[in-house]
Amino acid sequence: MQIVINGGGKIGEELANTMYAKGHQVAVIEINRTKVEKLSQHVPQQVLLVHGDGCDSDFQRDAGIEDADIFVTTTGADDVNMVACEIASLVFAVPRAIARVSNPKNNRIFRRMGIEVVSSTTVISRLIEMEVTEGAVHALLSMTQGDLVVLEVSLTAKLASKAPEGRRVSDISGLLPDESLLVAVGDGSSLHIVKGSTILHPGDTVIAVGNQGSENEIREALSKLW
Repeated sequence: MQIVINGGGKIGEELANTMYAKGHQVAVIEINRTKVEKLSQHVPQQVLLVHGDGCDSDFQRDAGIEDADIFVTTTGADDVNMVACEIASLVFAVPRAIARVSNPKNNRIFRRMGIEVVSSTTVISRLIEMEVTEGAVHALLSMTQGDLVVLEVSLTAKLASKAPEGRRVSDISGLLPDESLLVAVGDGSSLHIVKGSTILHPGDTVIAVGNQGSENEIREALSKLW
C-alpha cells in the first residue's frame, strides 16, 4: 500500500516509521525545512521526504499522490488538514483521506466532506493495517459518522504476579458505559475482531468505540477487569 502523509511533526514521524515497518510505501510532505532535516535522521532512507506545502497540488504530486491508496494529514491546524484532504480527494481522487482533527467541533464538517477523522497515531496505523490484514476497516470507520470516538486501551492487572485469568467479553459488557462497544483486541502480534466469546488478558490492547465524552468511563471500566 502507498501512503502519503502531510506533516512531519512527531505524529507524522511516528506514523511514517510505523507504516514503513509494516511493509508499506511511505512519503511525507513537510513545509518546515528544519523538520525535514530532522526527519531525514529519524525515518528510513526509503521513506520519501518532500519539502513543501501539503496544500499545494504540485508537492502532493511530487510525493506520489497520484498512485497513493491513502492520504493522511497530521498537522495541528484543522484548516490546513481540511484543504490538504480536499486537494487529495478532489484533484487526485485518492481513495481515502484521513485527517487529524484538533478541535472536536470540526469533526462533522470533515465528515460531511467525506474525510475520515481520527486523532491518535496508533489508531490511524491500526485502522490502515486492519484494511490490509482483514479487509474490515470500514466496519470500524463507519461508526465514526456520528458523535463517536475510537480509542485504544492497554489492559493491565494490579497484581500481575498472580497471573489473573482472562475475562470473557460477554461477561464484562455490563461494566461498559451505554452505547459503547469493544471492536478489536490485539496481543502485540495480531489484531482480531472482538466477539462475545473473545477472552481478554492482561497486556492485550483493546480498541473501543463510544459516545464522545465517554472515554474516561470506558478506560475506567477496563481498568477494573482484574
